[in-house]
Amino acid sequence: MAFDQMKMLNDLRKAQKELKKQKVVVAAGGEDDDNPQVEVTINGELKVEALKIDPEQVDLEDIEELEHNIQIALRDGMQKAQEIAAEKMKPLMGGLGNLGM
Repeated sequence: MAFDQMKMLNDLRKAQKELKKQKVVVAAGGEDDDNPQVEVTINGELKVEALKIDPEQVDLEDIEELEHNIQIALRDGMQKAQEIAAEKMKPLMGGLGNLGM
């Protein structure tokens, strides 16, 4: 394997490790932005790291609202994490066509 290809693969692995450290926190629902009903933390590898639900803001008579807010937080968090990953990987992806895979 040529030196350039090895360097590119090493850069790609390094970027993947850095993405794992990236965190996106998204909130949904609740009475105000400082006190959300649901908060989701997703890393740059698109893995959910945490899901917090404020029990004081959960209406047991309206579980559909809680489910909806969880869905919104997950959707928005995944989208933001994908955007971060795409930006991080963009400079590295152009040279992958030269790897002969």
